[in-house]
Amino acid sequence: MIDPTIQKEVQRQLDQVEQDYGVRILLAVESGSRAWGFPSPDSDYDVRFLYVHRSEWYLTIEPGRDVIELPIVDDLDINGWDLKKALQLLIKPNPVLHEWLESPIIYRSDQAFVSQVRKLADCTLHHTPARYHYLKLGEKQWNRFIADKDEVSIKKYFYALRPALALRWLRGNPDLRVPMSVPELRPGCDLPNEVSDFLDELLERKRVTRELGKGPRIPLLDDFITGEFDLARGPDHEIFVPPQNLTDGANKIFRSVLGFGNEALDRSG
Repeated sequence: MIDPTIQKEVQRQLDQVEQDYGVRILLAVESGSRAWGFPSPDSDYDVRFLYVHRSEWYLTIEPGRDVIELPIVDDLDINGWDLKKALQLLIKPNPVLHEWLESPIIYRSDQAFVSQVRKLADCTLHHTPARYHYLKLGEKQWNRFIADKDEVSIKKYFYALRPALALRWLRGNPDLRVPMSVPELRPGCDLPNEVSDFLDELLERKRVTRELGKGPRIPLLDDFITGEFDLARGPDHEIFVPPQNLTDGANKIFRSVLGFGNEALDRSG
């Protein structure tokens, strides 16, 4: 799925991050349109990673910056979260890390760490926060690129369509982690035939065309997307009660990772 030359360059840059920042990368995945299943030939590579510092980095009265963002060069967009930040967001819960865990494109993965985080993440699978996340994400894309326009960039439809599909998928699978890729989302969405056929056509066009260009609004997709948003705004009879002891679980992972993370850093430094 990833050109070997790009794969090699991603690995080189991840190695450079570890060296320059004195960190260990625990997980690195693709999170953009290539992982979503609808890339164009010239789509960027959106690499997202989790990392950990040596323990002494965290022992300070002034917390350091908890993200690493590399300059975007050519088609590579690479940035990551510190482990502490990631765990704090996970137990809120924030669905972004759930998506990273579901990425079909993995550049680097510490299996012991991922296994621990998956178990904690399973305790934060809640329909209400996930629905809110995808609704706000979809509305943002819709309002920015489509809502008040007569002509739209066709590829921008995908950025509103994917959250709409996620919302539809959630209604039927409220206790499961939302797949990242559209091909995995679709079987759980029970799409109307006309929407499914139109989506097939757009996906094929996007796969082989660098620029889909602009065109008039597509009523079929407009109705589907706004319909899903309307349903998501409706009354929610679910009472969201955060699980107990999530912080304890996150702390356990954090301390565990600091232990083996420091050993690896010491060997490499």
